[in-house]
Amino acid sequence: MPLDINSVFDTHAKSLALGSQRIELLAANIANADTPNYLARDIDFKSAMAAERSATVSIASTHAGHINPARQGGGPATVLYRNPDQPAQDGNTVDAQREKAAVAETALRYQTSLSFLNMRIRGLKLAITGGR
Repeated sequence: MPLDINSVFDTHAKSLALGSQRIELLAANIANADTPNYLARDIDFKSAMAAERSATVSIASTHAGHINPARQGGGPATVLYRNPDQPAQDGNTVDAQREKAAVAETALRYQTSLSFLNMRIRGLKLAITGGR
């Protein structure tokens, strides 16, 4: 049975792309912590990964002027506004503690995906070389 190399790396590649997108959003939230009326944004990682797994539609451009159908910016995750526990008086909904916790969680997921990818590559390399 032939090995589909895309199936070996696909889930972790999508996880890394979503993690990158989430880190960008969290960084923007932290950078705008003192901006009046700024609404904190985030993505729902679990539902975005579920959508990635179930996505089977491929997009093809039929004209040279069309936008490149390749995914840009780390994935199609829907950006949501976070419901604040206690918004500031100036309308800002960024909670610094929550943002820091979300960054730590996302960094941990990112590092875990990198570790799994590394183990997969090592296993494939070992299978190809026969342990030499």
